[in-house]
Amino acid sequence: MNTLKTFTIRKSIQEDNIKVANATRDFLKNQNTFLINVMSSPGSGKTSTLVRTIERLKNDVRLGVIEADVDSDVDARAVQNAGAKAVQMHTGGLCHLDATMTRTGLEELEVHDLDLVFLENIGNLICTVGHDTGAMRNIAILSVPEGDDKPLKYPMMFEKVDALIINKTDVMPYFDFNMEVLEERVRKLNPNVKIFPISAKNNTGLDAWIEWVQAEMKGQ
Repeated sequence: MNTLKTFTIRKSIQEDNIKVANATRDFLKNQNTFLINVMSSPGSGKTSTLVRTIERLKNDVRLGVIEADVDSDVDARAVQNAGAKAVQMHTGGLCHLDATMTRTGLEELEVHDLDLVFLENIGNLICTVGHDTGAMRNIAILSVPEGDDKPLKYPMMFEKVDALIINKTDVMPYFDFNMEVLEERVRKLNPNVKIFPISAKNNTGLDAWIEWVQAEMKGQ
């Protein structure tokens, strides 16, 4: 009869990723480049929010964007047309980016002459938040049509982020979305999170978000 082998894993499967993430942060800090990881569901308005952000900052900040998608380069072209340096990363169906993939994207982007880089992560509220990309800050975007109950369904996303953008506020009258309830649910998970209600379509509500980005860059 064969003997059954039992073993214990004493090394975290995330350990190598954490090493790469920390090395990436050190690399970026040494050249004064600030990296923000942007996460959300598909269709929440990540790219449109980045376009508006780029339009506001491009005269003062050298900007870059790493776009992660299963296919197509439509988003990379959109942020490039807005005034940012961009690269498109095709993920082949992966549900998240890790630090090694991000480091590859940074190398392709050639970030030595950039002040601020956005990583537009793959669209989902589950896998992306569980992997350190090497970013200095992590943000999520939640759109009004998705509902104010998302923090109840995907708590880890809202627990981990430094800032939360509530996009598509222009359609709030047409949806059963309560901003006060949403904020209460989020702050139970993450009392210190910064919340920014905006409409990327109407270009409204972005001032506080832009000021936060600028302040975080200065305080890195």
